[in-house]
Amino acid sequence: MTTISRIEWTEQTWNPTVGCTKISPGCKHCYAEAMSRRLQAMGTPGYENGFALTLLPERLEDPTKRKKPTVYFVNSMSDLFHEKVPDEYIERVFDVIRKTPQHTYQILTKRAARMARFFRTRHVPRNAWMGVSVEDRKYGVPRIDHLRKVRASIRFLSVEPLLEDVGQLDLTDIHWVIVGGESGPKARPMQRAWALSVQYQCEAQGVAFFFKQWGGWGADGKKRAKSANGRLLDGRTWDEMPSGVTERLPAP
Repeated sequence: MTTISRIEWTEQTWNPTVGCTKISPGCKHCYAEAMSRRLQAMGTPGYENGFALTLLPERLEDPTKRKKPTVYFVNSMSDLFHEKVPDEYIERVFDVIRKTPQHTYQILTKRAARMARFFRTRHVPRNAWMGVSVEDRKYGVPRIDHLRKVRASIRFLSVEPLLEDVGQLDLTDIHWVIVGGESGPKARPMQRAWALSVQYQCEAQGVAFFFKQWGGWGADGKKRAKSANGRLLDGRTWDEMPSGVTERLPAP
């Protein structure tokens, strides 16, 4: 099952696995966990186990049924490199990616070390963008070095939810950085200075910058609905895409 996404930097989601376990502060208020519980209560196929990690091989071939070139966020409801996902299953996911070159696949993980190990002896398909989450200095920033070892055509960072000033970033061989604040009723605030620091560093190092959202707290430090806080940073929107990617993703 693939679904149209309201995530600003993609078009559709493809979830050949669902469910996960928490490993760092960025996971604390996981949107996928809350959504899984709701889908389980609704009886939605695939969510019978709630947020417990579940492989769904019946979904593997879904992208092959779509001929129109599409940008897919892979496993928006899970983590493809979770320790309980067998290497053989991950290989099946990438086999589908290879045989659908008309599509672009964005794979984001917090298990950066496993991702780097997996691709130590394997080739990354050119239409697969590989990314890591960077929410803070202790857990997030070290993932960047693991990502750098992955020989992908596009390497990207999802600095969301941005929970603190992440300091000086080495963006060597990183092509794209997404920044966003946390959403939801228990959202933690993001400070303007933290987001601007990442934007300045991207500009200085020649990396495309995409500001996704403020989330539950606005630039003025006030809590309100995510839609009211908007996507402006320093008075403008930032929708930059990696070099060589000319199309702009459609608005949700």
